Amino acid sequence: MVAHTLRARVRAGMIDEIKAVARRHLATDGANLSLRAVARDMGMVSSAIYRYFPSRDDLLTALILEAYDALGEAVEAADAAVDRADLRGRWHAACGAARAWALVHPAEYALLYGSPVPGYAAPEDTVAPAARPPLTLVGILRDGLAAGRLSPTDEELPEPVRADLAELAASFSPGVPEALLARGLAGWTQLFGLISFDLFGRLNGVIPHRDEYFDHQTALMADLIGLPAA
Repeated sequence: MVAHTLRARVRAGMIDEIKAVARRHLATDGANLSLRAVARDMGMVSSAIYRYFPSRDDLLTALILEAYDALGEAVEAADAAVDRADLRGRWHAACGAARAWALVHPAEYALLYGSPVPGYAAPEDTVAPAARPPLTLVGILRDGLAAGRLSPTDEELPEPVRADLAELAASFSPGVPEALLARGLAGWTQLFGLISFDLFGRLNGVIPHRDEYFDHQTALMADLIGLPAA
């Protein structure tokens, strides 16, 4: 039993070290990971690393799952730190946490939201971790509706869009009207577009005061969604 536990600890330590080296490669080489390069940096023969990750895609998936969970934890913690009744404050906190995480972990953010990795198809088990940030927003919408502080919109949606959102609402946000969910998703996708423009240099030479610009844009998103002030 002791030997088994020791082997498990050694294996877990090796996996953590492999992922740490792979993250350094992400920062310098992008998502074009090479298991041979990771093994070389660790002083291992390339065949040895396959005992821990059978393929490059398995290693990529492990990094993606960790990154999604880290981002989700940051967003959820920021939301949880704000009074539940302060819908707008919760939105600003969640948005700010997503941007702060991305600025500290640009390589991991690029792996999640940058260009798709050629030849890689994310498995089904990445879906739930990826949903953590948008589900935080859905929680804000649901709380606002329950408290009567967020009113459903009566705008009409194109039928294909309404059908898609109805299916999405049934799975992830029961009770949130499709039109309101559409506004929420618009705000969230705009958020990640804003972070990507900031992180990938699209605002260089255009917007010098990034923090102030970010706060202004997230306020516009809150207006779009209809989030009231505290």
